[in-house]
Amino acid sequence: MQIIYEDDDLAALNKPAGVDFDWALRKRPELLVVHRLDKDTSGVILFAKNEKAQEYLCDLFKTRQIQKSYKVLVVGKIKDNSGKIELSIGRSKKTPLKRVAIGEKRGTIREAITEYRVLKKFANFTFVEALPKTGRTHQIRSHFVAIGHPVVCDKLYSGKRFTCPGGLLRQFLHASSIEFLLQSGTKIKLEADMPEDLRVALQEITKDDKNNES
Repeated sequence: MQIIYEDDDLAALNKPAGVDFDWALRKRPELLVVHRLDKDTSGVILFAKNEKAQEYLCDLFKTRQIQKSYKVLVVGKIKDNSGKIELSIGRSKKTPLKRVAIGEKRGTIREAITEYRVLKKFANFTFVEALPKTGRTHQIRSHFVAIGHPVVCDKLYSGKRFTCPGGLLRQFLHASSIEFLLQSGTKIKLEADMPEDLRVALQEITKDDKNNES
């Protein structure tokens, strides 16, 4: 369990892919849940160490005072170098596990906003930084498939465009950083490096593009 940062009030951990968001509680039951990451999403996740800190951090998320950044590889070439996806999200009528931004929805429909900027374009993929302004379940995955660019190797959302380059075995989605004010008023930015499986996939795509050019 990699600790990115820890003080008397909170702990920031680097969550590996393949475990639930609360996996750390089995080793450290004193930790309190603040927010979630999908099982196959890696990266920075916060836990509170007391009820006061939990209330404070949850309020920051609720009032959008926490800036999260994700590294994402999507299928296809995104035309614009930056953009904003503003599509409300609800539970899919056809597939209850899915949250959809387009198509038939049921249950509570919630506003969802994701800003993004392109980091690199490949022949068949685009590497982006996603900056969600809201925190809906599956928001990034749902938003990018809604604009025709599903997250690479996303079994639930990719449909016919499902592809796993570079031997990847899970969705290419990594919570790379989180930025907010501590209760003391100090601004802090916590970061997690991309794990090996995602780095290898990017390297393989880069190599394939160069080979195709030669």
